[in-house]
Amino acid sequence: MEEAAAETEHKGFCDTELSTNKMTRDAKTADVASLTSQIEDLTATIADLTQKLADLAIEIKELEDAMSKATADRNSAKTANEQTIKEAKLAQTAVSNAMALVKDFYEKSAQATALAQQSPAEDAPETFSKPYKGMLPEGGNLIDFLDVILTDFTRLETETTDDEAAEKNRYDDFMAEAEKNKALKENEAKHKDRKKTDKESALHATKAELKTTQEQLAAAVAYYEKLKPSCVDSGISYEERVKRREEEIQSLQEALNILQGEDFNA
Repeated sequence: MEEAAAETEHKGFCDTELSTNKMTRDAKTADVASLTSQIEDLTATIADLTQKLADLAIEIKELEDAMSKATADRNSAKTANEQTIKEAKLAQTAVSNAMALVKDFYEKSAQATALAQQSPAEDAPETFSKPYKGMLPEGGNLIDFLDVILTDFTRLETETTDDEAAEKNRYDDFMAEAEKNKALKENEAKHKDRKKTDKESALHATKAELKTTQEQLAAAVAYYEKLKPSCVDSGISYEERVKRREEEIQSLQEALNILQGEDFNA
């Protein structure tokens, strides 16, 4: 009976410990699987963010290069346009001065011709019969020719000025759009970099938690192995041992009754 009481107590201990241990092993096994999955997800997310940050860095560098090239081209074009405008203005001034000199020459030539016509000789050249206008092979005169040149230089100045304004507008539009895109990409990069830092911190914490959980699971498995010899692998089930013990008690009781001279059937 003392053995039965002790075994009953031991069974209660085993049932409690095995049940608690099983819940612990099941819970820790589930936690290990969950944490492992989280680590895989975090690792994949960090790798994806790393690649996206690298792509953004390349895109930002390409924008900076394009902006630098556009600025260099703009400065070069501006210098060329300003030089063209300057030369066109100087040419206009020079042509205008030349026209003034030619006109003055023509006017003086006309006056000289007029004086000569006051007493012309019979054999005076026909050329001096009217004011000289500088005839050209095409039939125009030098003033007309210089006027065409002046018009060309004036048009060159106007067209170059308009081209300069248009090129500057295109440059300004490009730079504004590029600066906007660059700012957006830099902001996106900062956001992803912060997110990557958070994920890396979470990964570090999750790995530490996984290590602790694996140690707890290992401890629970080790305790289960310690319980097995006396609580699981005893060879005979508790119910069978109880049955055998009851039979033994019954036999002993009968033997006791015989020894005491009692009626066996009583």
